Amino acid sequence: MADSYGGALPPALTHQTPFLGLKLYVIILISLITIVTLTTTLLIFIICMKKRKMRVKHSSGTIPLVSKEIIEVKTQRVDDPKKQQEEDISENESSSSSRRRRKSSSSGEEEKEKEKEKESVVSVSVSVESSSPNIGWGRWYSLKELEEATRGFEKGNVIGEGGYGIVYRGVLQDGSVVAVKNLLNNNKGQAEKEFKVEVEAIGKVRHKHLVGLVGYCAEGAQRMLVYEYIDNGTLEQWLHGDVGPVSPLTWDIRMKIAVGTAKGLAYLHEGLEPKVVHRDVKSSNILLDKKWNAKVSDFGLAKLLGSEKSYVTTRVMGTFGYVSPEYASTGMLNEGSDVYSFGILLMELITGRSPIDYSRPPAEMNLVEWFKGMVASRRGDELVDPLIEIQPSPRSLKRALLVCLRCIDLDVIKRPKMGQIVHMLEADDFPFRSEPRTNREKDPVPSHAAVSSKVPYPTRHVEPSSWR
Repeated sequence: MADSYGGALPPALTHQTPFLGLKLYVIILISLITIVTLTTTLLIFIICMKKRKMRVKHSSGTIPLVSKEIIEVKTQRVDDPKKQQEEDISENESSSSSRRRRKSSSSGEEEKEKEKEKESVVSVSVSVESSSPNIGWGRWYSLKELEEATRGFEKGNVIGEGGYGIVYRGVLQDGSVVAVKNLLNNNKGQAEKEFKVEVEAIGKVRHKHLVGLVGYCAEGAQRMLVYEYIDNGTLEQWLHGDVGPVSPLTWDIRMKIAVGTAKGLAYLHEGLEPKVVHRDVKSSNILLDKKWNAKVSDFGLAKLLGSEKSYVTTRVMGTFGYVSPEYASTGMLNEGSDVYSFGILLMELITGRSPIDYSRPPAEMNLVEWFKGMVASRRGDELVDPLIEIQPSPRSLKRALLVCLRCIDLDVIKRPKMGQIVHMLEADDFPFRSEPRTNREKDPVPSHAAVSSKVPYPTRHVEPSSWR
């Protein structure tokens, strides 16, 4: 029988090999079986890994209802059975929401259904989140914790208020002092919008000249933001408040504040991706510590601007007197709008005057027009705040004046970047040069009449904002 079987195969395959005395065709069969087994095992392993990843991807998160860009923190699994049950409810609500949306026949009914399901999911998510204090970059505070920290939001703890919210001084259980911003939900969901914007814009941002966001609270309709506490008030208070016959803000301190503010804005514009346009740079949003270090605050109107976009069109908002002309007239926003606002802020620091002051003579009501006219008339030394006891050197004053004029250039393309402004203010040899000037260069600043005719008035309504 072996002869007949061996005769059916080529002689080369029936040849006996040195390996365990096995014939060649036996070794080939063993090799094929081994390869098939390994391939099958590898495929099964890959399929199991994919299923495992999909389970992780669809697991219920514990981040509050904010936009996708900030949901980057990995959540930890909840071991408490009650918390796990709440997460299961959230998953069931989400799945039932998708099923009902598919079955909805009209677009109007579909939108109503979405809103109802969102509310149910938010209520469950918030109850889960309140039990998880740490989320990686900030802390989730319960409403009870913040009520205790502010003594029931006592009026005596109010340190600022505006159209969108009230800011309280609070002391947490560990003794740390914070500023709690209670967002007022009285303007078609404005509290929710500002909550999302601030968390998204500065949630994970840490910079010496930006107010840090410590954490937040979202329970029911309540939306609160918790910041580091800055203990020396705002720049507006020190510039326009009652400080006596001599201002504590010397020229050097004012330039330090200007450089610090410029560095904070430069980081928002050039150190982040997407870049952040603050959209409400003004003296009341510049906080000061005991060493006169400036910190930019209040990002409720901020907009994110990706690297692929040169501008974003949005509803005109900001504070009258600080808004750039092109943004006020067209709604087209980019970092150049912040540069213009910084130029107005620098004028405030130099002159001690508000951008718009109706108590002054008509020719001096508008700070920009008066400022340009004074520079054009070679009276720049008269622009300095009279409350400054020691006057600045001519060199330092001329440098600050030129930076102002460049920041408020009507051609947004000609305005410098915030990083360039930092170098301008810090450089000893800017903006002077040794070579003689030509006749065409002798009058770089237009006359007061020319300036007045060229400065356009906003054609859109600008919504005023104060400390929110």
